[in-house]
Amino acid sequence: MLSKLLRSKKTTLLLDDAFLILIMATLACCGLIYEYLLSHYSARILGSVETVIYAIIGIMIVSMGIGAFTAKKVKNAFQGFVVLELVVALIGCTATLLIASVIAFSQTLPQVIADTYLIPNDVMLKGDFLSTFTSFSTSLPYVFAFVLGFLIGMEIPLIARIRETVYGHHLDHNAGTIYGADYIGAGIGAAIWVLFMLKIEISAAAALTASLNLAAGFIFLIRFRQYLKHKTKLIIGHCLLALVVIGIFMFGGHWQSKMQNMLYLDKVIYQTQTPYQNLVFTERLLGGGYQPIYSFYINGRLQFSSLDEHIYHEFLVHPAMQASGQHNNILILGGGDGLALREVQKWQPDSVTLIDLDPNLVSLFQQPEQFLPAALSNKVKSLTQDSFNQAGVTVIHDDAFIAIDKLLAKQQMFDTIIVDFPDPSHPDLNKLYSVNFYYRLKHLLNGDGAIVIQSTSPFHAKPAFISIAKTLAEAGFNTEQYHQNVPSFGEWGWTIGTKSGQLASTRLSHFEDISVPTKWLTLPLLNGAFVFNKDFYKNKYEIKVNFLGSHALYQYHQTSWEVETEFSK
Repeated sequence: MLSKLLRSKKTTLLLDDAFLILIMATLACCGLIYEYLLSHYSARILGSVETVIYAIIGIMIVSMGIGAFTAKKVKNAFQGFVVLELVVALIGCTATLLIASVIAFSQTLPQVIADTYLIPNDVMLKGDFLSTFTSFSTSLPYVFAFVLGFLIGMEIPLIARIRETVYGHHLDHNAGTIYGADYIGAGIGAAIWVLFMLKIEISAAAALTASLNLAAGFIFLIRFRQYLKHKTKLIIGHCLLALVVIGIFMFGGHWQSKMQNMLYLDKVIYQTQTPYQNLVFTERLLGGGYQPIYSFYINGRLQFSSLDEHIYHEFLVHPAMQASGQHNNILILGGGDGLALREVQKWQPDSVTLIDLDPNLVSLFQQPEQFLPAALSNKVKSLTQDSFNQAGVTVIHDDAFIAIDKLLAKQQMFDTIIVDFPDPSHPDLNKLYSVNFYYRLKHLLNGDGAIVIQSTSPFHAKPAFISIAKTLAEAGFNTEQYHQNVPSFGEWGWTIGTKSGQLASTRLSHFEDISVPTKWLTLPLLNGAFVFNKDFYKNKYEIKVNFLGSHALYQYHQTSWEVETEFSK
């Protein structure tokens, strides 16, 4: 009889221990998802993707350590654990909504004040209080990262103490067992994030993760109720929080969209999250019989406005096309919106190869009627002029850094190369502005061809702008730069290079006008665009070339725009 009781007790202990280890693995899974979720969302709304992600993860790791030290202050590990999971679930499911709400309010408050006190629209309200509030709102993701990390850090010490209490004695391998479950759970969390969470709306991902915390806490409450006080209150707390989690899962996405809409100047009429980026279209209704203005954003950064995109794309495409000796085979890198492709097709090339990483982005512009609202779809068709569906167009969905090696292996050659990547605001983009990349592009370009690269703002990011030219020159091109005001962007610049022979500007001087129809660009305007203000290149020799792995250009770009942001406050 005694042996049966001992076996039963041992079995119960093993089951309880397995349950605790499973809970630890589940919580580790949730913790990693919270880490990724918060850093991913914060990078989306704050920009500066790499910096924000690393900062959030770093803050959470440090605060987890502080939380682990603080856990010893919790007298009743069982009670503390149940309450802890309630708080983690609450903060985990509401953090992104609260961040979105506060940042949105900070962006709209100046307009509310201006409307209330009839302040003219051309007066920038960014004074003392508003500047402080804006800084606080943009710091909020880091605050939540610290708080959430601190709470998650308390979980392991509490579970370790609970295991020893259940067993009734010190466990020699307690730490190893708990950390083993933690590491495995974190690995599972990473897989869930990549394979599932990235594909759903972010508030739904937060709610699902919080539900795991809530379930773990509730099951723990039921199993170890003999160690707990205020059980009724804890059960009511779980039930109320379950309603909150369900509400966020069902309606959080709508609320988050409303808050995100407030971050844009105009009404958001379409948004989607691809595996690579967040895509947003906005609409500005002008009235008076005027056509609405549509703008397109990637990760919160303006890509084009229907009002003036023709200025940007004509300056991007036609100088290089005009300077090239032939126009038969053209390579476009980036340009997934099809607008550069539209301008290239005015030259009637035999073939155009376009390389863009994101097939979802290209689909929006290739088949807008399948994805976009009717009015927006019609506008997109009007802008692209169905460029993707014309004869001779080949679209390759791949990382351009890798894809050009495949073109080299096939010994393909191009008469003109047009590089229309986003600004180097991320280390992954930095490599696409490196000597290594440009040197390989040189081997794809015919001897009488030209290459052009969108090169950020020469006014706001001058060191980055000059670095692009020096990098292209280092790769062996005859390099020049030109600029133009694009109202939606401000002063913008491009870098143009020829493989051999005359400079692009010299070649252009032989013509009397641009050889294809344009809305804005003329040859005299283009010739003037090669002229910069006095002493613009005075410190050119201090600017570094962007070699692969150096991140020089990325740092120039980040520093320039951070200074500009501070200056504008």
